[in-house]
Amino acid sequence: MSTATVVGRRRRSATAGGVAASVARYAALAIATVLFLLPFYLMLRNAFATDPEITGAEWTIFPSTLQWGNIAEVFEDSSANFGRALFNSAFVAIAQTAGTILLSSMAGYALARIPFRFATPIFYAVLLTLMVPPAVTFVPSFIIVSRLGWVNSYQGIIVPVLFSGFTAFLFRQYFLNFPKELEEAGRIDGLGYFGVYWRIVVPNSLAFFAAISVITVIASWNQFLWPLVVGQDSSMWTVQVSLSTLMTAQTINLHQVFMAALISIVPLVLVFVFLQRYLVQGVAETGIKG
Repeated sequence: MSTATVVGRRRRSATAGGVAASVARYAALAIATVLFLLPFYLMLRNAFATDPEITGAEWTIFPSTLQWGNIAEVFEDSSANFGRALFNSAFVAIAQTAGTILLSSMAGYALARIPFRFATPIFYAVLLTLMVPPAVTFVPSFIIVSRLGWVNSYQGIIVPVLFSGFTAFLFRQYFLNFPKELEEAGRIDGLGYFGVYWRIVVPNSLAFFAAISVITVIASWNQFLWPLVVGQDSSMWTVQVSLSTLMTAQTINLHQVFMAALISIVPLVLVFVFLQRYLVQGVAETGIKG
């Protein structure tokens, strides 16, 4: 057998193997996509259906008649106070994100750039807070909030969770890789550490700040237990707490639950769609390698 024939067979075999690998990869991605989108499809389908269509034995891809009145029904339910809950969640998410980003970024910059004696012990102490289960600090935090008279208030929901050790750690990792030349240029112009941070580092790190903001907004919007305990009055309920009131031991209006859940995820979907590229870029820029 000639050398050309052997080389040709190897090339055809390699090509066939590459095609098979591509087909397998795309098939796996297609299956994963279907599994990922299935809950969203069920939520969308059931949100515009009636309870008999949701629980009936005969399944249809979409309801025969879309029940647009389910949207108004969710907001008209005074027991859930869903409109107020949307506002509360939006306010809490924005305020908590702004505070967390400010405090954590300043802490991360100080740990990364400001030389002082206890920098390393403080950094390890911040890391140790990540190993403490939230349940351990839940009761002490509530006692402090109660003594301050912050129950049923925005500050009671927001302030105790403003600082995040994990977010500070991410900012520290990012600032360690920030170009020192830019900071040195700022110091030549007479800026101190805060001036360099605020006027040079922050404007040149907006993509990373946006990425961390997306993560923080999603985490804040999905909080349930702490807002449930602190926001005891219905006027202070967040979206997740309001959703829980639609499911009681006596009655469950399935179409109302699905519609409320659909409405509650719309802000998060919009945030993720418009800022997803910053999320990927931010993870890549933390300096954490798998």
